[in-house]
Amino acid sequence: MFELEGPVHEPSGGSKPKKLVLLLHGYGADGNDLIGLADPLAPLMPDVVFHAPNAPYPCDGNPYGYQWFGISRLDPHLMLAGVRGAAPFVEAFLDQKLAEYGLTEADTALVGFSQGTMMSLHVGLRREKQLAGIVGFSGLLPGIETLPAEIKTKPPVLLIHGDADPMVPFEMMDRAESALRALGIATDSYAAQGVGHSIDGPGLEKCARFLLRVFGARVP
Repeated sequence: MFELEGPVHEPSGGSKPKKLVLLLHGYGADGNDLIGLADPLAPLMPDVVFHAPNAPYPCDGNPYGYQWFGISRLDPHLMLAGVRGAAPFVEAFLDQKLAEYGLTEADTALVGFSQGTMMSLHVGLRREKQLAGIVGFSGLLPGIETLPAEIKTKPPVLLIHGDADPMVPFEMMDRAESALRALGIATDSYAAQGVGHSIDGPGLEKCARFLLRVFGARVP
């Protein structure tokens, strides 16, 4: 298994990283698609290093992008098989960066968009040691039926979804939130009014406040 690679945004304070955020992009995109989120977030979190690895496979539907797994429709069985197949890549990348920076899961958050949200929720809830938190934009929770038997830790979760999303139905957020809360996971959500399959300013602000809180920083 080869190692993932992608863009990085070093701590804005120029110091050794004390926290780590992995940004997992969506289907057909790449790490450059999400590393831009670090620009508004980094000044609020000067000791955080942001990594946005490219998914491991060339995208079936976009020759210039990548995919965590192939997907032609929202089939729950295919999605569960897909996240399971790609999870070792994310696990290995996360382990590598934690060792490199001398950090732990408690210093780490996962932020995903769309297919990256599926990966973040799948990996983050199955880590042996609990992450600081998970943020999922415009995604869904794969493997709802199998999760109760597989969950290992319960990091806090924030779900954000546009109510005009034409790609991943908005109701997927409510479905995921209900399943997570039923397992005792502290879960918040934000419905972005009139927003499609994208991230808006208020949603990004919610993400920033969540990350500051789970990292134990002051929330302005």
